[in-house]
Amino acid sequence: MASFGVKVIRATLKAVSAVSTEAAGRVAFRVFCLTPGRKPKSAKEAALLKAAASTMERSRKVSLSYAGGWFVAHHFAPRPAGGPRILLAHGWGSRSAYLATLIDGLHAAGAEVVALDWPGHGASPGRSLTMPQAVRVIDAAWRHFDGFDIAIGHSFGGASLACAAGAVVCDVPARVPGKLVLIGAPSEMTWLFRGFGKMMALAPAAQAAFEGMVERLSGRRVEGFDAARILGMLRKPVLVIHAEDDKEVSAAHARRYAAAGPNVEMYWANGFGHRRIVSAEPVIDRIKAFVGEGRKAAHLKRIA
Repeated sequence: MASFGVKVIRATLKAVSAVSTEAAGRVAFRVFCLTPGRKPKSAKEAALLKAAASTMERSRKVSLSYAGGWFVAHHFAPRPAGGPRILLAHGWGSRSAYLATLIDGLHAAGAEVVALDWPGHGASPGRSLTMPQAVRVIDAAWRHFDGFDIAIGHSFGGASLACAAGAVVCDVPARVPGKLVLIGAPSEMTWLFRGFGKMMALAPAAQAAFEGMVERLSGRRVEGFDAARILGMLRKPVLVIHAEDDKEVSAAHARRYAAAGPNVEMYWANGFGHRRIVSAEPVIDRIKAFVGEGRKAAHLKRIA
């Protein structure tokens, strides 16, 4: 059964659609992009943030601008030995601090880590986020830190990294790391837009206007944000980590990635769901192993 809030939004969109389906599509898009509140939703989340505080205090907060606003990146300086430079991107409704266990594991292994707080999340300002915005944020971080050897993203963060590598925003160049790790990530964006439209009972014309907002912002139709297709074309080493018990992003997305090409390796982390997966010890160990593979043979090439 739909919640009271959803029923109110449905009624509002229906009323707006009676006047203008184009306006209804724009309103639906604004609702779709609204980011959740930043306060912990449970005592467990509050405890996680408290435990992560010591990790996050070791980082240098860097404020960076992009077309449309600014955001915060948390920079964990490299060890003297000089490991790979890693870009880390959290999921929707999360923040870098929730990846503290993963950050600790990567940094202890010698990596330089840059963890993003998306607009509307963590220490970054705003109350909305779009995929085109995320691609611009990745581009800004790439330019400031002079590229990344590895990119690791959870959920929305993983899909965003793949889309940035595929240059889906027409005025932003491809930002392709040497390797990619996607954790519990959706493989394409169409399912999200269609699912939201169905939940909000959008009429076909309003749905078309809703999806059309993506093209206005990026120069690309929503179907172009197909992360699995992009990774198959790139032929860069990709590690996809997913749990078959993930209730937020179906395991079917992981299977789409796995079928994209021989460059994609699949690692099932069953039993860890969608959120616990980022701090699970077996997952972090597999990521560190993947990051280290081939480093002795050659330095990873950074593509500017």
